[in-house]
Amino acid sequence: MRYAIYYSPDQGEQLEQLGSSWLGRSPFTMQDAPQPEVSGLAPLRQWELTSEPRRYGFHGTLKPPFELAKGKSLDNLHNALTSFANTTKPFDLKGLHVSRLSHFLALTPIEPSEQLNALASACVREFDHLRAPLSEFDIARRRRANLDTKQDAYMLQWGYPYIFEYFRFHLTLSGKLENTLQTEQLFDAAQAHFKPITHRPFTIKTLGLACEEQRGSPFKMLATYQLQGHIA
Repeated sequence: MRYAIYYSPDQGEQLEQLGSSWLGRSPFTMQDAPQPEVSGLAPLRQWELTSEPRRYGFHGTLKPPFELAKGKSLDNLHNALTSFANTTKPFDLKGLHVSRLSHFLALTPIEPSEQLNALASACVREFDHLRAPLSEFDIARRRRANLDTKQDAYMLQWGYPYIFEYFRFHLTLSGKLENTLQTEQLFDAAQAHFKPITHRPFTIKTLGLACEEQRGSPFKMLATYQLQGHIA
């Protein structure tokens, strides 16, 4: 069983509903959701192209999936998240927009945010005492990505290579896209689908706790935590 700390809007918020519809599954209810029609793209192909992010649920990763350390429990994690959220201040972004990142689509901030980067770094550090060390299998799996020296060191120390200066906040909208036409079709559809919430001020105000009951199974959102701190 693995847990992850996400940015996640609350269940029923407009962004959550749009994200769950786009991916075809709600991580809160674990029920399939009707996907919007993508012009020129067969529904089955659309389902396939969104299968990878659908398993994780609509989210932005802050602390990547980890197993709990020996002697630690879900209650310990819940209490730590509650305390962290109670002392962490919500903050605004200039807005989100649909982006092409390497070979996939995602919602990303219009402008870089030091507060968002600081939040992600804090999540990596503050909850690491609850994380079990990586297995040899996971270390070998990560190293297949040809990590540089610093990424490898981060992976060994913190359980994940793409953190701190390598972090880039994103809410994933597709798996790997290799067909140019399909990429454009999905991109245009995503822009239309998320238009109600893009290119306008956006507040980071909640953290989500997600759980993967066994490797490869869909992640379930167990709870969201409201950021309620008052000190910048």
